[in-house]
Amino acid sequence: MEKITEEQLKQLQELISTINNAQAQLGGIEVQKHQMLHQLGEIQSKMQEFQAELEKEYGKVSVNIQDGTITKEEDESVEE
Repeated sequence: MEKITEEQLKQLQELISTINNAQAQLGGIEVQKHQMLHQLGEIQSKMQEFQAELEKEYGKVSVNIQDGTITKEEDESVEE
């Protein structure tokens, strides 16, 4: 029975091992990505709730996130 050389076998095994490790790492990254997307969705929901609270208290305003100053927003509706 013919076989590849020991050196070729070692190289083949190393390449397959490297591929397997990369695939396992990619799987872990995909799980992390899924978790982060879920967290981002929750944070965005909290942001919307907070913006609604601010709008209820201050009306339609823009808030400078550096110093907290408020600027009233202009009414964008145009009468024709």
